[in-house]
Amino acid sequence: MSGGSQTPAILERARNLVDPAIAAALGGLCTELRVPAEYHFQGRGKGTRPALAILSAEAAGAPSETGVPGGVAIELIHDFSLIHDDIIDNDAERRHRATVWAKFGVGVGVIAGDALHALAFQTLLSDPTPPRVKAAKHLAEAISAMIAGQSMDMAFEEMPNITLEQCLAMEQGKTGALLSYASSVGAILAGADDEVVERLADYGMHMGIAFQAVDDLLGIWGDPERTGKPAGADLRERKKSVPVVIALNSGTSVADDLADLYTRPELEAKDVSAARALVDVGGGREGTQALARTHLGQAMSALDSVSQFPSVVSEAVEEMRSLAQFIVGRDF
Repeated sequence: MSGGSQTPAILERARNLVDPAIAAALGGLCTELRVPAEYHFQGRGKGTRPALAILSAEAAGAPSETGVPGGVAIELIHDFSLIHDDIIDNDAERRHRATVWAKFGVGVGVIAGDALHALAFQTLLSDPTPPRVKAAKHLAEAISAMIAGQSMDMAFEEMPNITLEQCLAMEQGKTGALLSYASSVGAILAGADDEVVERLADYGMHMGIAFQAVDDLLGIWGDPERTGKPAGADLRERKKSVPVVIALNSGTSVADDLADLYTRPELEAKDVSAARALVDVGGGREGTQALARTHLGQAMSALDSVSQFPSVVSEAVEEMRSLAQFIVGRDF
């Protein structure tokens, strides 16, 4: 599985729609919060979540603008989670820039993330129509699932034995929940049938698991020039990501050697290299690639299903299909 597909046009189209609304929302913060928040957004990623929000509105037959409040809200929540994750993981750099806490301090990072969280709900409920209230309710549920996933991820650090099922449940919450929401919020705002919303949410959930599986691979084998993080960063932090868990449960001597490395308080460069090789020999790389392909296929099947509804706009669904292949098909 490799990248190389052309960047989907929806990413720029969504930025043109959503970015001014994000800038306006951040502009309403007090100076002490606005400065670190704007600094963080200057280093944003591709903006796939707002793009999904726009596409899901279009898929439901609504104008692109209908999805904008959902696109703003999901991006604010995603970035709130990133700011806090960087503090939890002690990551001083993201996308080749100092993280918010590293530049402004931990306290500022915590409160700036909190501000983005509140701002997301203010954005949706500034005009409390029934669809916007429903979107806010679904967002609260997605955030709860994301936080539960993050909590599981942290708990795994102290647990000697993790099953693949436990790991996937964690990633379904930590990553899948927000992508599931992003993929359906536009349809919610458009007043689409619940069944359409649910199938778009399924698409996002499976794409989220595939995305996280690829991200786990990049955390071990990714090029620092592309990932913005040091090589083998997840191994150095002794994260129990999908490739590691697959290797730890391989039932071979590799599993014992890897488990021994993970009990050490710190991993030096040679230990990280050794762990990387052990994960590969233990089937972690190959197994995770297969997992990503499986869930990408299930995401596509969900789109096939939603396409059967007469009210659904097929052009938007095809753009969602292309976007999923672009998001998951990154080089690693």
